[in-house]
Amino acid sequence: MKPLKIPKAVLNLDYVITGAMFVVLVVVTFFGVIFRYALGDPFAWLEEVQLMLFVGITYLGGGAAFRAGAHVAIEFVVEKLPRAAQKVAGIVISAIVIGTLIYFMLRGIDVVQLMAQTSRSTNILEVPYALIYSALPVGCALMIINYILATYFGVREDHSAALEVPQP
Repeated sequence: MKPLKIPKAVLNLDYVITGAMFVVLVVVTFFGVIFRYALGDPFAWLEEVQLMLFVGITYLGGGAAFRAGAHVAIEFVVEKLPRAAQKVAGIVISAIVIGTLIYFMLRGIDVVQLMAQTSRSTNILEVPYALIYSALPVGCALMIINYILATYFGVREDHSAALEVPQP
């Protein structure tokens, strides 16, 4: 079977988007502090932008963490098991992780639909909450895809990313 080829631009898109969002968060927060305390003229919209960026970074960056094998894991119990039991535990853990992410994705879709039906939006920028909360189902879908890819390519075996991950 021919190896799966994923273009680097597509593979690293979540890193680029999450990194750009983080840079924007730092810059607007820095200027927000300067304008609030040095100039006495705070940005009214700053908290809303920070909320959107935090939500986006959290859920969209989660997929990249799964792909890189950098998600939180408690492995000391599994490592004490015999090799065959480790494989079974790995399958059970993978099923639980994927099941949990599917559950969160479906509940996230429910929240997005509710926000769309109620037409709620932020007070100052009037950004629909449905758009902000859409990061939850999209992020969970990315986490599921990246978790499956990482498992398929053997990340769980040696705890290093089998897919190419940009290094700082």
